[in-house]
Amino acid sequence: MSVPRVCRTLQLRRGRCFSVSSALPSGHSRWSKIKHDKAKEDASVTKQRSVMAAELTSISRQYGSDPNMNPRLATVITTAKKMGFPKASIESAIARGQGVSPNGAPFENVTIEAMIPPSVAVIIECQTDSKARTLADVRLAVKEFGGSVTPTNHLFERKGKVVFERPENTEEVDIMDQAIEAGAIDVDIASEDGTQEVILLTESSRTTAVASAMAQASGMRLKSSEIIWDPKEEMMVEVTSPEILTGFLERVHDTQSVQEVYTNAI
Repeated sequence: MSVPRVCRTLQLRRGRCFSVSSALPSGHSRWSKIKHDKAKEDASVTKQRSVMAAELTSISRQYGSDPNMNPRLATVITTAKKMGFPKASIESAIARGQGVSPNGAPFENVTIEAMIPPSVAVIIECQTDSKARTLADVRLAVKEFGGSVTPTNHLFERKGKVVFERPENTEEVDIMDQAIEAGAIDVDIASEDGTQEVILLTESSRTTAVASAMAQASGMRLKSSEIIWDPKEEMMVEVTSPEILTGFLERVHDTQSVQEVYTNAI
């Protein structure tokens, strides 16, 4: 079950404000303020599936798809199996890291935008070997939950997201200073499964440069680097009865071609 997020802001010498979180970050779906226990549990499972698939894909892409030659991949596969992650989903995530489907067919990227009740903007990124099938599957899911396929990307901004593993005995102020020097525009320090992460947001065009500069300055291990859709602050929508949205997220994440789902829900 996710933990309510507690944040505080540090005002640094250059006038930038950075948030520091002592709990699991709300993620792209931003469920930290939802008060319904069942909804929290459902959202947590959905997030875990998404995070696990993304990690398998990232490690496969960076270090190879053979767990015998890639110890990090072998470790994550073992963890995924313990969590009950389906074998087919593990194989699919690893294959995606190599840019192909499990049957060897090349993937293409598909982005679908929609509105889901109650007026929540959604962007769904997919990687598929059958564009027609994926479009049909996701559009059906949108329709089933009373939504409509419509442009929503104007409610979001493209940003880089860089995640580091935070070592013990590192000072928050030092991390903030290093983040500024590296070119980050925001940073979270958050706990996940008993370990701490440093999450940097950057301009999308500077994602690789910021990741490299931060790694060199801090010596922290880079966990992931990606381009995300970050909802604009003024366009966030508070969801007080999240059952429809939670059900929709579960439904689309069961579609293997879905990679990421972004919403502007609070």
